[in-house]
Amino acid sequence: MTKVLLTLCMAVVFASPAFAEMKDMPMEHKGPGHMECCNKCNMDRPGGGMGDMMSKCLELADKLGLSEEQINKIKPIHREMEKKKIRSNADLKIAEIEQMEIMEVKDFDLEKASAGVKKIEDIKTAQHLDMLKSMKEVRSILTDEQFKKMKKMMHMKMECNKPPKKMMKKK
Repeated sequence: MTKVLLTLCMAVVFASPAFAEMKDMPMEHKGPGHMECCNKCNMDRPGGGMGDMMSKCLELADKLGLSEEQINKIKPIHREMEKKKIRSNADLKIAEIEQMEIMEVKDFDLEKASAGVKKIEDIKTAQHLDMLKSMKEVRSILTDEQFKKMKKMMHMKMECNKPPKKMMKKK
C-alpha cells in the first residue's frame, strides 16, 4: 500500500510540470485524451472550453440572435468565472509548489505528501464545479434554438482544430 501511494505521489509531482506546459498549448497539439474531455464538458483549459463558449456567445451574439438583455446577463457570469479561474489557478500553482517542497527531501513525510495531493485534487474539483455552475447558468439564458446554434458552432470549431487524418498509402 505504501509503495502504491508513494508511486502515485511521485507520478503527480513529476507529471504536474508536463501538464502545466500542455494546458497552454493550442488544442490541435494536445493528445486525444484531452480532446475527449473538451468534447464531454467544454472546458479544462485556460481561455478555452467553458470560457471559450461564453466568449464565443458574446462574440457571435448577432449570429446566435442574442438580445441585449441576454448579453447583459452573460457578461457578469463570464467575468466572475474568469476571476474564479485566475484565483483557482494561482491556488493550484501554490499547492503544486508546496508539494514539490515536501517531496524535495530524501525521506519526505508521506502523510504531508498525501495531504498535498488531496489539496491539489480538491482545488481542481472546485474549479471544475464552478465552471459547471457557470455553464448551466449561461445555458439557461439561451433559448433552445440559440443553444443548438452555439453547439453547432463549437462543434465545427473543434472539427477545424483536429489535425488532418493520415491516409494510408496503397501498395
